[in-house]
Amino acid sequence: MAKITVVYDKIGNTLDVWFTKPQKAVCEEVGHGVVLKKDKKGNVIGFEKINFLSRALSSHTKQLSVESMVA
Repeated sequence: MAKITVVYDKIGNTLDVWFTKPQKAVCEEVGHGVVLKKDKKGNVIGFEKINFLSRALSSHTKQLSVESMVA
């Protein structure tokens, strides 16, 4: 089973999700603040969500809960 890495950057208010080990990637913005991260072959290896939390919510959030189910 592949390891998924999820990182929330409170200062930048971005959420990064990696389907592989985080690495250098080619980025392609696809709209609505979503950036796909691709390897050299063009395979999607992760994505980034810009402006993940609303400004009001991000200033009051101490902990970000993440639920997941991986099959």
